[in-house]
Amino acid sequence: MSNLWTRLAGRKQPIEPPPTDNADAPAPVANEHAAPPDMSSQAGPGFPETREVAPAGEVLEELEAASTKPRRGWRERLSGSGFAKGLSSLFSRNPPLSDELLDELEFTLLSADVGVGATTELIDDLRRRMHKREFADAAGLRTALRERLVKLLEPVARPLDVGTAKPFVLLVVGVNGVGKTTTIGKLARRYVVDEKRDVLLAAGDTFRAAAVAQLQEWGARLGVQVCAQGQGADSASVIFDSLQMAVAHAKDVLIADTAGRLHTRSGLMEELAKVKRVLGKLDAGAPHEVLMVIDGTTGQNAISQVRQFLGAVGVTGLAVTKLDGTAKGGVVFALAREFALPIRYVGLGERAEDLRVFDVRAFVDGLLPAN
Repeated sequence: MSNLWTRLAGRKQPIEPPPTDNADAPAPVANEHAAPPDMSSQAGPGFPETREVAPAGEVLEELEAASTKPRRGWRERLSGSGFAKGLSSLFSRNPPLSDELLDELEFTLLSADVGVGATTELIDDLRRRMHKREFADAAGLRTALRERLVKLLEPVARPLDVGTAKPFVLLVVGVNGVGKTTTIGKLARRYVVDEKRDVLLAAGDTFRAAAVAQLQEWGARLGVQVCAQGQGADSASVIFDSLQMAVAHAKDVLIADTAGRLHTRSGLMEELAKVKRVLGKLDAGAPHEVLMVIDGTTGQNAISQVRQFLGAVGVTGLAVTKLDGTAKGGVVFALAREFALPIRYVGLGERAEDLRVFDVRAFVDGLLPAN
C-alpha cells in the first residue's frame, strides 16, 4: 500500500472546528441533591422558561401537507458524494479484472474515508475470491463489493425505538458545528408529524445564544414547547428541570440539546457526564439514548471523536449528517467496523424530511447502484 499512501499524502486533512468563544467558561455547579421544583402547575418557578407556540393541530396540518411533496431518493442524494463518484468512475470504464483494478479500488475506498482497517478487510477478501475465480469480470467484482459493503453495515442498522419509556429521554451530543440543533429539530418533526408523539425540547446548549433561538424556532414551527434558561446557565440544571416538566405533563419524548465541545477538552466532557448523572437521579434509565451527531464530511477525525464521547458519556447511537453532495460517505463504514454502534439516522439534505432512518441497502445502492 506504500504507493497508495504516497498518492494520499497530498490530501488536506480535516480540521477540527474551533471552540465557541466562551467554550472554556466554567458552568455554575448545580446542587444535584436539591429538592425538586414545584410541579403542581404547568407554569411557575419550578420549570424553565417556555415559549408560546402555535396550536399543534394547525402546525401539524401545514407540515403534513408539505411532507406530501416528492422528495429525492437515496440514489439521487448520494450520487454526488465523493465515494459514489469514485466508484462510478472506476466501474464505468468496464476494466479488465486484475490486481491493478483492486489496487485502484483500494485507493478509491481510502480516499472516501472508509478507513485502513475496513478497506484492508474488503480488498483482501475480494482479492482472495478473485484468485479463486469466484467472479470472472469487473461486473462480478462489483456485485461482490456491494454484498460486502451491505454485510459490513447490516449489524449497525438498528432503528431507534422511542416507545420503550415515557418520557423517552434522548440526549444529543457532538462536537462544535456538526448540526446538533438542526438534527434535533428534524427529529422532533419526525416524532410529532410522522409518529404523532408529544415532544418537549430542552435547550441545554447554554453557551451559544443562537442555539436557544434556533431550537425555539423549531418549537414554534412544530407546536412544541421548548424549556430554556438564560445564556450561561448550568446545562445539567436546565435538562434536569426539563425532565421534571416532561414527567409532570406526561410527554412522550424529551429531546435535550447540549453545547458543542471539542472531544479533547476534558473539562467540558466531564460536564457532559454530569448531565447524564443528574438525569439518572430522577429516572434511573435516563437518558434512554445518547445520540451522537457526526458530520459526514469530517472523515477519520470522527473515529477519535466517537471514542472520546463513548468513554465520557456512553454513546448508544449515531446520526451521520451531511452525507449528500460534498461528503465522501465512507466514514460510515469506518465507524461501523470500529465501534459497531447503531447508526440510527443519516442526513441526506437540508429539508426536515431528509433526516432518514438508516437503510443499509438503500445507502449502498445510492453509492454503488446494482445496474
